[in-house]
Parts: sequence; C-alpha cells; structure tokens
Amino acid sequence: MPETVPQAAGRDAEATPDAKTIVVMPALNAAKTLEFTVGSIPRDVVDEVILVDDRSTDETLEIARQLGVSVIWHPHNVGYGGNQKTCYLEALQRNADIVVMLHPDGQYEPELIPKLIEPIRAGDADLVLGSRMMVAGAAKEAGMPLYKRLANRFLTTAENRVLKTDLTDLHTGYRAYSRELLLTVPFLRNSLDFSFDSELLMQASHFGFHIKEVPARTRYFADASSVGFGASTVYGLKTLWAAARLQLHRAHVLPSRKYSP
Repeated sequence: MPETVPQAAGRDAEATPDAKTIVVMPALNAAKTLEFTVGSIPRDVVDEVILVDDRSTDETLEIARQLGVSVIWHPHNVGYGGNQKTCYLEALQRNADIVVMLHPDGQYEPELIPKLIEPIRAGDADLVLGSRMMVAGAAKEAGMPLYKRLANRFLTTAENRVLKTDLTDLHTGYRAYSRELLLTVPFLRNSLDFSFDSELLMQASHFGFHIKEVPARTRYFADASSVGFGASTVYGLKTLWAAARLQLHRAHVLPSRKYSP
C-alpha cells in the first residue's frame, strides 16, 4: 500500500529539504503521558518542541519545564482550538517551515514524524494527515470504539464530497502543515473547540493547498484523552455545519470570513 494518496490539484507547493520543523503540543492534563511522548520525538528531524498548556490542573506544566521543551501557559482555559491558535502563532514567529501538531497523550506515535513531514519537504503537499483508517482494520485493532469508526467514515465521506477529495481520515489529530498554509488560511477566525480541526482542513482545501495522508497507528488506553459520545455528537454536527458553511460561501449565498483572505 502506498504511503501517500494523491489528491486533487491545488496550488504548487515548494520543496524545502532543509525546512525548520517545529512540533507543537496542545496540552491539557497530560502529566501521565507527557514524558514518554516527548522522549519519543525523533530530534534528528525536529528543531524545536513547543508545548502550550491550557491551564492544566495536574502537573503537566511542571513536568514540561523539566523536559527541554519551550513552554507557554494559558492563565485561562480557552479550549482545544484556542490552544492550537497559540501553538501555530508561536511556531510561525519562530520561523517554522513545517509545523507538526502532536497530542501529548501518547495516542499518536511520534516516530511517524519523518514520514509525516516528508511530502512537505519534497514540495508534494502543504498539509499531511496521519490517517488511522488507511490500513484496513488498523483502527479497530488499536481499540477505536465502533461508534467512532462509523462516525469517522460517515463524516469523512460527506466531507470528501464537499472538498472533492478521496481521503480516508479527515478527523485525525495528527497533522503537519507548511508555513505557507498557516500564513494563508485565516485560522485565527476558527472555533475554540474541537471543530477547529475540521474548519482548518476545509480552509486548506478551499484555498487550494495540496493534502496528502500517511498511515498512522494510534493507541486507545486509559490515560489517552478521549471525547465522549455526547461531545462526539456535537463535534459531528459542527463539522457538518462547517461543510455547509463552505458550500454556502462558495455559492455566494452566505459569505464567511473563515473562507475569505
């Protein structure tokens, strides 16, 4: 099975073989898994690691300060999307060419980072997704609940129709972005919650950026962060609304600043 899936043509990406790569970690109560996750990051391809703590109530902040990573803390909790906004702004100000978003809970394998950034370094993509669904049966074997697998497939199918793509997992939290993409899409206008990811993906497609995938293994265990059924339902509805807003924007029926320069 190929490690990337070619997508519809978009704007030409530029090869950056010597790209400065920064890993950003949006953290909330990740004390139990943080040291292992940071220790698994391949530092031969990663120049810096930035952790943004969204007012954790455990020892996340104290542990992060001992791990040799750059730490930023929020005095107030702003949510998953708000945390990512700080992550990307800080990475851009540190002149990152590639930004990898890695959850600190150990659910996604840091060892995949070289494969995740390679399409961007080669100029073949501006956004690379670590797909849990590319390898048949992998998500089930890893312990992803049935309702999440079914919801992922339904939402991904619906979004593919809107975006005119053929991706396998549009809801992975493991992503790499090019600098140009983050400077172009207005991600600061996005939601503060989990729908931020869906909005940013749709913005990337709308602005013509190339999107590719690589297979990613994931782990579901007690200390990994997980969104419950109720929150997942709300997230699904917000994702469908984001797709509808993009359609309405494209049809010039209801313009949205999220899809405007």
